[in-house]
Amino acid sequence: MIKSLIAIAMMFSCTTMMAQDDPEYRMEFGAGLGLMTYEGDFNGAILSGENTSPTGSVLLRRVMNPRSALRFALGFGSLKGSSKNLSTYYPDFNTSQYAESAREPYEFKNTLVDFNALYEYNFFPYGTGRDYRGAKRLTPFIGIGLGFTYVNSKNGTIDLTAVPAKVVNSPSDLFGSPEMTGSKGVITANLPIAFGIKYKVADRVNLGLEWMIHFTLSDKLDGVKDPYHISSTGIFKNTDCYSNLQVSLTYSFWEKCKTCFKE
Repeated sequence: MIKSLIAIAMMFSCTTMMAQDDPEYRMEFGAGLGLMTYEGDFNGAILSGENTSPTGSVLLRRVMNPRSALRFALGFGSLKGSSKNLSTYYPDFNTSQYAESAREPYEFKNTLVDFNALYEYNFFPYGTGRDYRGAKRLTPFIGIGLGFTYVNSKNGTIDLTAVPAKVVNSPSDLFGSPEMTGSKGVITANLPIAFGIKYKVADRVNLGLEWMIHFTLSDKLDGVKDPYHISSTGIFKNTDCYSNLQVSLTYSFWEKCKTCFKE
């Protein structure tokens, strides 16, 4: 009887040890699809349908441990918006307050490329539970990092702090959108902050859903800087932002060495 109990205990111990020896992976590679929303002077709403367009990205994740990872992503999308039907009045652009002026509203659709590096923190240890004791297949996470944004403003750009403001006393005084004479290419740094969830579909397959907002250092992503004709100071004051709601799928690779002191 005692011998039988010892044999069962040894079998259970070996099974547990084998389970903990299931592979862990250092890297993930994959892609994501979602929606990008422009959030700036010509839009004040989050996830506004009129200011939302498709976006995609490719990403590489370096898994440091079940709680944290570094992610590098290259994203593509577009920013779009219009001065039509805005509650805010801008003297240089037609708004719903002066629709009878028969002037065309200012509209833009600018292509965007974004590269960012993000530190991710998982609220629960992430894994199958066999690769790391106590790991969960589903975990929420947060992330913060640093990125760079390139926007092609095909109509050009303009800095209205350098243009005298015209006093508008009546609809007949309203003038059309100013001529866009500046550079079409805008490059700026951005601060990305992300919130999301991860789910391990299989040992090597990971599914993610996240919302990320990018706080940029530029007010020209929509082609117009300071439409109030007031120069602003401060690192993120009165600058343009954009956000992404995205679903991603990644594949895990680069198995950790099982005999290297159990990294």
